[in-house]
Amino acid sequence: MITIKDVFEDYKQLNNIYDSTETEALALLAISEISKLSKASIKAFPERELSTEQSEQLKAMLTRLQTGEPVQYILGETEFYGLPFKVNPSVLIPRPETEELVEWILETCGGLFAENSKHFTGNILDIGTGSGCIAISVKKNLPNARVSAVDISESALQTASDNASLNKADVHFIHSDILNWQAQTANFDLYNLIVSNPPYVTLLDKKQMHANVTDHEPHSALFVPEDDPLLFYHTIADFALTKLPANGLLFFEINENYGNQTVEMLKKKGFTDITLKQDMSGRDRMIKAATR
Repeated sequence: MITIKDVFEDYKQLNNIYDSTETEALALLAISEISKLSKASIKAFPERELSTEQSEQLKAMLTRLQTGEPVQYILGETEFYGLPFKVNPSVLIPRPETEELVEWILETCGGLFAENSKHFTGNILDIGTGSGCIAISVKKNLPNARVSAVDISESALQTASDNASLNKADVHFIHSDILNWQAQTANFDLYNLIVSNPPYVTLLDKKQMHANVTDHEPHSALFVPEDDPLLFYHTIADFALTKLPANGLLFFEINENYGNQTVEMLKKKGFTDITLKQDMSGRDRMIKAATR
C-alpha cells in the first residue's frame, strides 16, 4: 500500500516544472482533494496508507500535472475571495491580485463591512468577466448593487452563469464584443461603476510566463498585440465616458509594465482622481479613476 509520504516523494517529479515549495503545495492539494483529509491531518500523519483507488487517482493527476496543466483545471474548481468557482480552459484561473482589485472596489463602495454593504445601490458592469469572479464577489458583498457582466466568449459566459448559480448571486450576463461596443450600445445601460481585468499580456511578457499559463489558459483572455498593448484600456475608457455619470468610477487591473502609460492615457481622456495602486508583491497592478 502507498502512504502519504510516498505520494509526496512521487510528486517531486514536478520539481523540473515548479519550485519545491509549489510542488509540495500541489501534492498537498492533490492528496487533500482525493482523500478528503484535511491538510493538517495529511501533514500530521505522513505514514497513513491510501487506498488503491486513491493511489491510482493521484498517479493520474500527477501525469496531467507533468504536462503543465493547471491543477485548478484538473480539479475543475478553485476559490476566489472566499467563494467557490468552477473553472475550465474557457476561462482564466482567478488570481490573488484580482482579489485585491475586488477588495479595493468594496473598500470604495463601503462593502467591506456588513453594516455598510447594503447602502450601495448603484449599477456595476464587469467587462471581460471570464469565470465571473469579480462580478459575483462584488455582488455577494454589495447585495443591493445591480451587477452586470460582459464577455465575448459564450463558453466563458456559461461558466460564469454556472458560478453565479453556485454562489446564489444575481448577476446579469451580456454576450458582446467590447471592442465593437459602439455598434452594440443597446446591450448596455448607464453605470455608476465599471471594472475590467482585460487582456494585457504582450508577446514579450509571454516569454517570461510559465507554460502552464501560456499553453493551457485561453489566449483571447490573455494576449494583446505587441504594437497596441493598451488596446482594451483605450476602448473601455472611451466606453466608460459614455456610460458613467459625473463622478462615476472606473477600475482596471493592469499590466505592471504599463502603469504610467495607462495613467497618462486616462488623463488625456479627461478622467480625474486617478490612483495607481500596487499589489502585495509591490507591482503596479490596478488603477481607479473618476469621470468629471
